[in-house]
Amino acid sequence: MLVKKLGLFLFMLFPLGLIAQKATISGYVKDASNGEGLIGASIYIKELKVGNVTNTYGFYSLSVQPGDFTLVFSSSGYAKQERKVTFSGKNQTLNIEMKPESNELAEVRVTAKAVDENVKGIEMSVNKIDIKTIRKIPALLGEVDLVRAIQLLPGVSTVGEGATGFNVRGGGVDQNLVLLDDAPVYNSSHLFGFFSVFNPDAVKDVKLFKGGIPSQYGGRVSSILDVKMKEGNAKKLEVNGGIGVIFSRLSIEAPLIKDKASFIVAARRSYIDILAKPFLTGNNADAAFNFYDLTAKVNYNINTKNTVFLSGYFGRDVFGTGFGFNWGNSTVSARWNHVFSNKLFLNATTFYSNYDYLLDSDLKNKRPSDAFRWTSNIVNLSFKPDFTYYVTPDNTLTFGAQVLSYQFSPGKATASSNGDKREFGQADKSGVELSAYVGDEWKISPRISVQYGVRYSNYDYKSDNGVYYERVPVPASIENPTGYTLKMIQVSPNASVANYGNWEPRFALNLKVGENSSFKASYNRLAQYVHLMSNTAASTPLDVWTSSTNIIKPQIADQVALGLFKNWGENGNDYETSVEVYYKDMQNQIDYADRANLFLNPLFEKDLLFGKGRAYGAEFFVKKNVGKLTGWVSYTLARTERLIEGLNNNDWYVNRYDRTHTLNVVGQYALSAKWSFGANFAYITGVPYSIPSQKYIYEGVAYPQTAVGTRGNIRVPDYHRLDISATKKNKKALFGKGSSEWVFSVYNVYNRKNPFSIYTQANDSNTLKTEAVQLSIIGSFVPAVTYNFTF
Repeated sequence: MLVKKLGLFLFMLFPLGLIAQKATISGYVKDASNGEGLIGASIYIKELKVGNVTNTYGFYSLSVQPGDFTLVFSSSGYAKQERKVTFSGKNQTLNIEMKPESNELAEVRVTAKAVDENVKGIEMSVNKIDIKTIRKIPALLGEVDLVRAIQLLPGVSTVGEGATGFNVRGGGVDQNLVLLDDAPVYNSSHLFGFFSVFNPDAVKDVKLFKGGIPSQYGGRVSSILDVKMKEGNAKKLEVNGGIGVIFSRLSIEAPLIKDKASFIVAARRSYIDILAKPFLTGNNADAAFNFYDLTAKVNYNINTKNTVFLSGYFGRDVFGTGFGFNWGNSTVSARWNHVFSNKLFLNATTFYSNYDYLLDSDLKNKRPSDAFRWTSNIVNLSFKPDFTYYVTPDNTLTFGAQVLSYQFSPGKATASSNGDKREFGQADKSGVELSAYVGDEWKISPRISVQYGVRYSNYDYKSDNGVYYERVPVPASIENPTGYTLKMIQVSPNASVANYGNWEPRFALNLKVGENSSFKASYNRLAQYVHLMSNTAASTPLDVWTSSTNIIKPQIADQVALGLFKNWGENGNDYETSVEVYYKDMQNQIDYADRANLFLNPLFEKDLLFGKGRAYGAEFFVKKNVGKLTGWVSYTLARTERLIEGLNNNDWYVNRYDRTHTLNVVGQYALSAKWSFGANFAYITGVPYSIPSQKYIYEGVAYPQTAVGTRGNIRVPDYHRLDISATKKNKKALFGKGSSEWVFSVYNVYNRKNPFSIYTQANDSNTLKTEAVQLSIIGSFVPAVTYNFTF
């Protein structure tokens, strides 16, 4: 039935641009210096005033009637190329290598896309940041960080320093799908959120979808962060690296077969524990506090029609002395690009992803008979073919499908005491998500473009051990504040317990209203079948991922966005401006009963509360693209709320990700070819929290207590911070070759003690009184020096 329905939809879409063409020209557009495919490069036919852009792999296709034409190839930061081409009625292949502009260091481009793509393109609520720009943003301890950079964009925030992940348009951390070469990354942070898992030396492209999400993406209800890795220099050996205060990094890329096969290997390792070791004694002498990661990729261009890629990421954080924990991500992606014809392109991907963590009271195995060990993980396996059919220069059809399996181990613990061992925790779960999609991007006229499609997803939940639970109403009590308990149901092993299917329509419109301005609108529906169980103010590496079940329904979000986009300036695109408004309606949102026990509790579902949510706001963005001074200003006015039965007197309340005002100012100034400077300023409204309104006294000590069901009745103080940096470029790098630079930075220049959270406790001098205590993760300015090199 699913195949028939999608087949009918495909048949309806296909004829929109089906016009017989006599000649098709296609090929790859690549960087002449390293052979990397250029994403979003523009190909334009002068005489016909039609064109297209390259896909994620640098592939393009154009079909026109026979004749003599001029093809113009352009991409920001590269010298424009023109080629005279004769279309004789036969299909042709034309591969182009573009050289970087010689003035690239003098004029910094904020993005890598065509300079007016923000106006002409169909996409809205989408941000791309070139890795060169990310490198110029002042960062904590001088280390380039992808996730911190996207938090400077409109609509993106975090609950505070030291929090894992990021929040988009009022959504939770788990509502963002983070992809690294198409494989999901479940924890995007190192060192409790201070650094991201993405090595900047291995990153090629970064794209964040906040709305108007195309039909090929699904699985999360707030955003998609799509990170593509570099493919390796196919021309020559290239070595990049950096030595910093916290960690050092090194990457090596080179051709295996020149212009046909190449590789890249990039590694990082922190050394806080090594530097601190001489000062640690006693029980702390064996303390471990570090993180490391390895990123690798190899590709082989078999022939003009076939290219294969294999990439992987392996990273881990370790923290503790005798008692401690560690966590990490592992991903492997294998992809095959195949050109069936000048019009039909295939990208087939299979991937493996594993996120796991360990909490162990006896890391050194010194007390095996008296220890506690807790493990958890989530594993994905998937196969996903994606097709692109270039019907005409004005019409591109995409379609594909995916099989995605989940294996959840929410939490298993082993406790040993005097040789007695006890095992407990939550049962394993598994699920399979099947999806298929079709979409069409159609330029109806020079003024109107549309992108529309549909995705269908189906999720089948199984309980691996042949047991599942149903909620049964009981009188509410301290033990059962939700008024439910769980009843165990026996089924045969691997039997289907719950099955959900969702249609997810997508639509986007671009109406050009002037030479350099456009109006855009979009709508999308998304479904999410995995959930992060966390009842703390900020997510931590020890939070539990779990499946949709017969009790936990899939999250559903419908989002509508409208926007105005205008470029202006002496050259028409020197400045970019945009204003977007959005409204997001969310179903099956999860909150938690007071004192809910989520970890290692096989009956945790009885403590869950369900309801709906809404998020709405306006985002303003101004960006300067060229000149010695570049950068942007973003401002977001937003509100995100929940309505959960049994909480806040059954009324709407702001949830923990609500930030009313968010202002970011980012600037880079190229003083000369030798010196450049950067600065960014952030101001954010404090997050909501619940302050105790009552207390009880036990044995002469006051214990603060929040009124039952209270949510977000006060906010922590506002957050603001200024960072600065200076970069000095050197003539030579290591061994007298290549180039290098010194980066001097100061994070939190004016020593602001930004609050991470506020909690209440008994007063030390008078235990009958309670007091509020403000916790700051970074309470002072942080200077740093980093040495970067390449040769």
